[in-house]
Amino acid sequence: MKGSCHCGALRWSFNGVPDTATACNCTVCRRYGALWVYGWEGETVTTTGPSAVYSRDTMIGFNFCPTCGCLAHYHVLKTDDQGRRKMAVNLRMIEDPDTVAQLPIRHFDGLDSFTDLPRDRRHVADMWF
Repeated sequence: MKGSCHCGALRWSFNGVPDTATACNCTVCRRYGALWVYGWEGETVTTTGPSAVYSRDTMIGFNFCPTCGCLAHYHVLKTDDQGRRKMAVNLRMIEDPDTVAQLPIRHFDGLDSFTDLPRDRRHVADMWF
């Protein structure tokens, strides 16, 4: 899967097809309206092009195109014990939306409980509007 910002300067590539896409309701994600899929930097996810970073705290850096402003991905700021860095790409930037249209949505309560919410049978295609 491949995605890019509106102007095409900031791009991501995701090796594989995820099982779900995540919609989070935290104070940041609900404002962005992103649909996230997760991977590992340099393994399942690669990015190219310039980005500006907004760090919500000391945990996550949200990456935007400095030209058109689109949110393309985020990365965890610290690596894990194996030196790997978790990343998420914004499926709303995908070049071929049909490839993920039927992925089920995983709703994550990042605002209060920090847990998964019950599934509601929606898919990525239901979230385009």
